[in-house]
Amino acid sequence: MRAQGPAPARLPTAAVAGDIVGRLQGNAPMAHWLMKSEPNKFSYDDLVRDGKTVWDGVRNNQAALYLKAMKVGDEAFFYHSQIGLEVVAIAKVVREAFLDPSDPAGRFVAVEVAPVRALKKPVTLAQMKANPALSEMKMFKQFRLSVCPVEPAEWKAILAMAGEA
Repeated sequence: MRAQGPAPARLPTAAVAGDIVGRLQGNAPMAHWLMKSEPNKFSYDDLVRDGKTVWDGVRNNQAALYLKAMKVGDEAFFYHSQIGLEVVAIAKVVREAFLDPSDPAGRFVAVEVAPVRALKKPVTLAQMKANPALSEMKMFKQFRLSVCPVEPAEWKAILAMAGEA
């Protein structure tokens, strides 16, 4: 798994819950995500080397809901946590939620992701926190979540900060 330790479960806001329901019912457009991984355990370079990976080990109920809402083709920022504290790349979902093979109880799900590209320049946590356009990011509200949605305007802002726009 590329997730961090357990965090207390929090219910999603009504807007996020509605988006999740729409995604689960298959009637919502492509979404963007942020997925955290400790680079000393599994880095973006590891993802490139492997070609794809199962994103497993997520044991937070809120993060699991986000995994269930992911669809093939959705893109995610690959965020190096603990070391680096920066968005370094973009990955994409290549297999939707399935039972997490690392969960013996069979309660949680995993997805499969593949690399898209490294960002021209990483965007640090400090840079993101300093950008007023990102002040409402889910990752700042529920920092311990290993997976969280990224709003379209936030996606564009981070890409611009990375020299991609």
